[in-house]
Amino acid sequence: MGRNTGKGGKNFRRAKNMENVDKRQIIYKEEGQEYAVVTKMLGNSRCECTCNDGRTRLGHIRGALNKRTWINVYDLILVSLRDFQDDKCDIIHKYTRDE
Repeated sequence: MGRNTGKGGKNFRRAKNMENVDKRQIIYKEEGQEYAVVTKMLGNSRCECTCNDGRTRLGHIRGALNKRTWINVYDLILVSLRDFQDDKCDIIHKYTRDE
């Protein structure tokens, strides 16, 4: 009988065709946004992030990114600051290593 090496299936074949995907547009910060680095994952779509202005905020992963983009510790992210809560922010974009 054949031995399963773990290589095959629909998703594996699909990934082979997507090797030369075009680079995406780099998103820069605007007013009310800040660059940040994830320092700790807290669970429940939340993480602790240190922003470029030196403050540590509680970041909430938006629903558009949740379960589509995996965010880990030491990732560079773009956060949207809240007007009414200065110690909380929303994560709106994750930068890749080459960006």
